[in-house]
Amino acid sequence: MSAKILDGKKISAEIRSSIKEEVEKLKAHGINPTLAVVLVGENPASKVYVGQKEKGCEEAGIISRKYTLPVDTTLEELLTLVKKLNEDKEVHGILVQFPLPAHLKESAVLSAMNPEKDVDGFHALNVGRLFSGLPCFESCTPKGVITLIERTGIHIEGKNAVIIGRSNIVGKPVAAMLLARNATVTITHSKTRNLPEVVKQADIVIAAIGKPRFVTADMIKEGAIVIDVGINRLPEGLVGDVDYEMVAQKASWITPVPGGVGPMTIAMLLQNTLKAATGKLGA
Repeated sequence: MSAKILDGKKISAEIRSSIKEEVEKLKAHGINPTLAVVLVGENPASKVYVGQKEKGCEEAGIISRKYTLPVDTTLEELLTLVKKLNEDKEVHGILVQFPLPAHLKESAVLSAMNPEKDVDGFHALNVGRLFSGLPCFESCTPKGVITLIERTGIHIEGKNAVIIGRSNIVGKPVAAMLLARNATVTITHSKTRNLPEVVKQADIVIAAIGKPRFVTADMIKEGAIVIDVGINRLPEGLVGDVDYEMVAQKASWITPVPGGVGPMTIAMLLQNTLKAATGKLGA
């Protein structure tokens, strides 16, 4: 057996196309969806991500306002900017690109943000609402993961889902989203005993551990859906957390790296910005 490829580029292009149509409808009613992106410092990866987000906004017809601040920006200066964006009625979504320089406290920045403009879904209120099953802005990468799984046409309900990695950005929120869809969810991590055996029980495997080719074919049940969130830069190029070539021989569906989850993250950000512009929190 050879897995079908979950093409994130293709699926995200379809989603972006529908977002563009919705944006045009809003503009016809005098609403111009606007995303403010704040970049502090010179982190090369962050610059790339911000560039991708700007391009995505442009293609969808969403206005992108970029605020580039020097690496020595104080917390007070950054919070002043966030407050200004909170109060700006023309700004619908705010995204502060993480990681921030070490002297800036990310939790303080998130707390200062208006939850109704938190299109990244990281504010404690949005996280709490997610785990409580209430409407919220869902984090973009986990939301992209769920969308990919749903695109297989296989029902999540009743499936065993194993997540490798317990980060606040991917592992925990994707667990909440799977639970909401009635999956049986196990979160594994560096302290999990017999991790390969646990993963082998899974109908759905989500790898988000940040270790290149960590998930091998002998850890995968025949016919499992495998979603690879990892992006690892090696001399030969980008690779995921999954040993793609070998795992693809056993899985029913698999995401490539690059071209899987990555493009979906941007599409979900645009979707959240569109929702923010309609004034419906996570609706």
